Amino acid sequence: MRLTLSALSLVLAAHALGAQPTLRPAPSGRGSSEVRLAPARPPGSTAPAAAPSVIKIDYGQPHLRGRKLFTDSLVPYEKPWRMGANNSTTLSTDVDLVLGGATVPKGTYVLFALPSRAGWKLAVQKNAGQDEIAYNAANDVVRVDLRRRELSSPIESLTMWLIPSLEPGPARGELRIAWGTEELSVPWTVK
Repeated sequence: MRLTLSALSLVLAAHALGAQPTLRPAPSGRGSSEVRLAPARPPGSTAPAAAPSVIKIDYGQPHLRGRKLFTDSLVPYEKPWRMGANNSTTLSTDVDLVLGGATVPKGTYVLFALPSRAGWKLAVQKNAGQDEIAYNAANDVVRVDLRRRELSSPIESLTMWLIPSLEPGPARGELRIAWGTEELSVPWTVK
């Protein structure tokens, strides 16, 4: 009887393991990039440091998976593209920024790209907080040109970086976006 119960326990355990659902990766993930801006403290100061200000991009990260980038179903030319996948791509900033020469007040915004064969533009929209939104030019806070560079090796997954500069002076850097063989960028500076 003892041997039979042990065998039955093994059979039941094996059945339970086999009954687990098959796990599959989601079609896209989430990506983010952020820069923390620490306030400067005078030399010799013993006062506690103030909390850093943050500039952050949060986006859905689609993958090419053998698809061509410029298609009506992925990134259409001459039509606004809500960058990323699933929820809106957002730019949140605790400080006023100058993005490509245009001022973006502190707050949270939705990013759209306006791709064309002649060049790309980045539209920063004020309708953040809504998961699914359509592009409306009336909601543009700023619209700036993006520099474009062709990559020699394609990037499988849409990737966005906020790259800070370590040069002296006001905090600044570059927003860089890459997918497929396209790399786009625009400078940013804290105002």
